[in-house]
Amino acid sequence: MSVSLRGALLLSLAALAVPSIAADDSGTCSLSLDALGRALFFDVNLSVNRSQSCATCHSPDLAFVDTRDNGADGAISLGADGVSLGKRNTPTITYAALVPDFAVDDGSVYRGGLFHDGRASDLATQAMQPIVNPLEMAMPDAHSLTRRLTENPVYREGFSCHFGAAVLSRPEALHRATGEAIAAFERTSEFAPFDSRYDRYLAGEIELSRIEEEGRVLFFSPLLNCANCHLEDGMEGRLREPFTNFEYFNIGVPVNVAVQSLRDDETTDQGLLENPQVDAETGRGKFRVPTLRNVALTAPYMHNGVFSELETAIAFYNKFLVRSDNPETGRPWQPAEIEETVALEELRRGQPMTPKQIRALAAFLRALTDRRYENLVQR
Repeated sequence: MSVSLRGALLLSLAALAVPSIAADDSGTCSLSLDALGRALFFDVNLSVNRSQSCATCHSPDLAFVDTRDNGADGAISLGADGVSLGKRNTPTITYAALVPDFAVDDGSVYRGGLFHDGRASDLATQAMQPIVNPLEMAMPDAHSLTRRLTENPVYREGFSCHFGAAVLSRPEALHRATGEAIAAFERTSEFAPFDSRYDRYLAGEIELSRIEEEGRVLFFSPLLNCANCHLEDGMEGRLREPFTNFEYFNIGVPVNVAVQSLRDDETTDQGLLENPQVDAETGRGKFRVPTLRNVALTAPYMHNGVFSELETAIAFYNKFLVRSDNPETGRPWQPAEIEETVALEELRRGQPMTPKQIRALAAFLRALTDRRYENLVQR
């Protein structure tokens, strides 16, 4: 096991070991818990050299994804030290509050959890981890974080009011409280407004365009396989649909060679198996199904950012049904990074898509963009 991977696992286990703190959100505090979380989310002082905040990699200007190029066409993120690079694409955290806690259903179906591999059991744990991850904000430990937080009188008052004054002298508890506060901010409607064109269509406020409607019919059609993984309970027309079932699959995504080269690291990404709570070999290469909300803005696509265009990410699924080439390279699709766990049964359901159908599906997916970002999407 590599040093960086071992460190990440230890950080994960340490975060999981901290008990939850019951926040007092009774309204008696001068600063609400989500307002405290907002301040923390945008505060660069939570990183080792005071240069990076949560918002650096999750920009509110673009669906809370990383807007920086970092020399890899946006596929991975740069750490606070200006040198370190992650190995996975930064996911949007819009609608992240809908992700259920990590669990195993029926003893074999993994569901929920944050990060691509679910290693953070819940939203608060996810918010905690980048702060002390050496490849991200890189604070050395909870004690260092405590010193930073207690510099700020607004934070001292806010944490004391919501979590009790004793939390300021308990570094691990204060670290957890920081995660709880940021999670409270991420649960606000700013992250999940449910006001896309599709939502407004369901509410009877607008009609979809002809091509959006064609894509909608295709998406929900049994002729294709979209709804199998990208609907929470398989029901069409459900209000507040997250457009994911939160489960884990290996869909045969190839290696992003550019990322490997930039990081000088050819280590195989084990996916779900890198989650400390998973030891079954069947988890190798599996990643959580992402939400399709705001997908038009979250390029590059897949867990490693290997595809640049939305249409390419859609066309990729054709490779399991018909011989085809990658439209971005004009060459055959590269093999899966981990072949043995590819969900061939699921991927071979349905029919291959025509170029026209791919365009229609892309148009429908663009209609899942939150209203505040619609001006950034070309319909």
